[in-house]
Parts: sequence; structure tokens; C-alpha cells
Amino acid sequence: MKHLVAPSLLAADFSRLAEEVAMVNESQADWLHLDVMDGHFVPNITFGPMVIEAVNRLSKKPLDVHLMIRQPEKYIEQFREAGADVITVHYEACTHLHRVIQQIRDTGATPGVSINPHNPVSLLEDILEEVGLVLLMSVNPGFGGQKFIYNTLLKIQRLRNRLTVRNLTAHIEVDGGIGLHNAEKVLQAGADVLVAGSAIFKADDPIDTIRRFKEIGGEIRKFV
Repeated sequence: MKHLVAPSLLAADFSRLAEEVAMVNESQADWLHLDVMDGHFVPNITFGPMVIEAVNRLSKKPLDVHLMIRQPEKYIEQFREAGADVITVHYEACTHLHRVIQQIRDTGATPGVSINPHNPVSLLEDILEEVGLVLLMSVNPGFGGQKFIYNTLLKIQRLRNRLTVRNLTAHIEVDGGIGLHNAEKVLQAGADVLVAGSAIFKADDPIDTIRRFKEIGGEIRKFV
């Protein structure tokens, strides 16, 4: 199975939102990644369910919604109703993580869990059976355009080993500072979903850039 590519709408030109989504529709991208920030859990504010709903009307790709917000359990149903296919919450934002993951699953969305760069993957040991995706942040969350934290490669390897030993099928998604210069290393470490924002939406030819992301590394092992 080829790895998946999920362009991050955070880097798009919001004055041309419909055109940007249309570009992704025409490309080889697999998902469309949407970062929801509340100005509390992370030092930035982006968009909420209304924008997700508008994007869902335009998008032909599954919506991969990353909730960087406090108390995400209050909003899970709203984001699912708006069109989220994958809903990822942060380990750091959930007092009762297992309950929130089950809440996501009950809506019919694929549940995901994310951890920040300073946290080890061992913190997720007891939730891995319950999720369809683990998102490893390779920058500190809150802003686009940051540099990739290379220690993430070791975290990817550790997580892939844990999933393999336990015969688990969750995706490993990596978000932050991903570009054509480092994507192959991320895949070789064991990831199978690449989130890229600036590298795609700021490129001279975004569709060709997505094609190049898809071609990196050739065929990889089927994890799901």
C-alpha cells in the first residue's frame, strides 16, 4: 500500500478557499487535513465546525480533523456532523482519554490521538487498541511553517515497533515541517500518513508537489 498524503488547509489561501479545495480534489492527495485551534490549548485560533461544514460541501476527499482544543469532548458530535471522517484529539487535552476516544467511535468517525513533541509514545501504551490513527506532532502545535523536530524519527520507530509487536493496525501520521526534503526519512521510520501544509500550498505547482509526495519511497509495507 502506498502511504497517504494529507495536505493541511492551515497553509492555504483562505481568500481562495474554494479554489484551494478544488486543487486538492484534482490531486493525488488522499485526505484533507484541517487543524482546529482554540487559542487556549495552543496559541492560535483557526476555525470551527462551520468552516469544516463548508469545506465538506466542496471536498471530494475524506476530512482529517485535528482538534487542538481544550475539552474536545464538548464538540465531537458537532465536528462529526460538520463532515469530519477522522477526528483526532490530544492526549494532553483529555482528562478521560479513553472516554473521548469511545465518544468519537460512537459517532462513526475514525478516532485518533495525538501527542506533542515533548511527550514519549509510551504514554499511549494503553490506548493503542482503541484508535485508528496516532498523530505524532513534529513541531510544537499552534502555527504552520515551523522546522521539523528530528527526534520525531525515533518516536516514529518506537511507535511502529509497538504496533507491529501487538499486531495493531493504526495509521502513524506525522504533522509539522514535512517537506520533500525529509518525507522519505519519515516514511522509512515507519509513518504512513504525511501531513504537509506550506510545502504544498506555497509551492509553485501544488498538484505536482502532491504527486511527488506520493511517489517518495515507492511502495511501503501495508500497515492497514
